[in-house]
Amino acid sequence: MVLLCKKILEHIGLNPDRLTIEFMSSGEGMHFTEVVDGFTKRVKELGPLGKGEGVDENELKSRLDAVTKLVPYIKLVKNEKLALRPEEKKYSELYTSDEVDRLFNEVISYHIDPDKCQACQICLRRCPVEAIIGGKNQIHVIDQDLCIKCGTCFEACPPRFGAVEKITGGPVPPPIPEAERAMTRQGKETRP
Repeated sequence: MVLLCKKILEHIGLNPDRLTIEFMSSGEGMHFTEVVDGFTKRVKELGPLGKGEGVDENELKSRLDAVTKLVPYIKLVKNEKLALRPEEKKYSELYTSDEVDRLFNEVISYHIDPDKCQACQICLRRCPVEAIIGGKNQIHVIDQDLCIKCGTCFEACPPRFGAVEKITGGPVPPPIPEAERAMTRQGKETRP
């Protein structure tokens, strides 16, 4: 996890030396002191976060917000690799800069096709972060700012509807206007 985080820091223009992890027991007080003192000295030499790298404060906040929003997605996509415990010499090869670049450039997004949505509310109820807007007889839309890209909606949508689309690395179509989301039901058929 630390190596991936270091690569992500590097990807957003921050010095990866700002992050470290050390394993020690509670009986290693002297070692703990040395590690903390050394790390504190290193971070002070790097300067304030962002300023030491020449990144504008607003730009830094924007980059960190974007990464923070993608943490659940990254954990989902890299779950198998995050669970690995490779040999130390192979550890540095676990995540490449190209792989991290692809991770951010090929982000998976989800979109509900308004022509296929039946307002069944299954995806809406299953969304762990309440990113789906809708209700009874109302076409659902995904709030892309809240979505953590977990794919729960994609898996929950009944196959007979197939309303939730998976989009890789491309723009998500804009949601339909709220005034156009109401549906009228006629017998067993649903018409927008």
